[in-house]
Amino acid sequence: MLEHDRAFEPQWGKAVPVAPRVRRITAQNPGPFTFHGTNTYLVGDAGSLAVIDPGPDDPRHLAALLAAIGGARVSHILVTHTHRDHSPGAAALAKATGAPRLAAGPHHPARPPRPDETARLDAGGDTDFVPDIALPDGAVVEGEGFTLTAVATPGHTGNHLAFALDGEAWLFSGDHVMAWSTSIVAPPDGAMADYMASLARLAARPERAYLPGHGGAVTDAPAYVAALAAHRRGRERAIRERLAAGDETIPAIVRAVYVGLDPALEPAAGLSVLAHLEDLAGRGLVAADPLPTLTACYRPLSPLHLGPQE
Repeated sequence: MLEHDRAFEPQWGKAVPVAPRVRRITAQNPGPFTFHGTNTYLVGDAGSLAVIDPGPDDPRHLAALLAAIGGARVSHILVTHTHRDHSPGAAALAKATGAPRLAAGPHHPARPPRPDETARLDAGGDTDFVPDIALPDGAVVEGEGFTLTAVATPGHTGNHLAFALDGEAWLFSGDHVMAWSTSIVAPPDGAMADYMASLARLAARPERAYLPGHGGAVTDAPAYVAALAAHRRGRERAIRERLAAGDETIPAIVRAVYVGLDPALEPAAGLSVLAHLEDLAGRGLVAADPLPTLTACYRPLSPLHLGPQE
């Protein structure tokens, strides 16, 4: 069973040690999707540092980062993904430190956006960000006293990366895996098939704990990742059950599946259901009229069996 850990003290603006040679500074941008704020990580020692996820374009957060960096040299600025709460701060930090910005690439959706999706995509994506160095899967970033390996984890966004801290049992998981909540997978930015494949990939890795983009550390990461995957499979099954019962639209499915949901979160829940329906349609289990969209009508193409998940 999936159990979240929401016990977290952000200590906004303070550099909090969270692992050997790792400090966390949380930006003061709390919200329904950022929890208490975006976590920025400083990796290294007093001589040289890497900064992971410089956060939003916020002068207060930049000042806190520079104060914590002090006289150290910033060798790299790494970005897990290009959402506006993670990557915009990279420009000012790069200007202040001269460090290069590294990421998978510019912002791009998991699939081409349809005309009615463009505004939603622009609202969350940092389309101004372009890395100085593009990191492929498996790229190694070396600094004084640390080595980080890029792990491609698309799903939340098409360009999401995690970073494994070599020689330690830690992985910086961005928004892909967080202890406080499940990660939103919202088409066209994200894709459920990609997200599930990335969870499986992390499950096969050796790291035992994760440092996420929001909230506290993920402890016993293998068990938590397995619970996340099971939760998503359970959500998929609930959606298929509603289709089998005659529900045809996403709003109807949301009302039946997300009982007691805060109305402010219904749009996000609708996008999550859309992500599952796109995946089901791609696997030939569901049909959409005319295409899988928030306003389409859906019907099952394959019976829902009572046995193990397909």
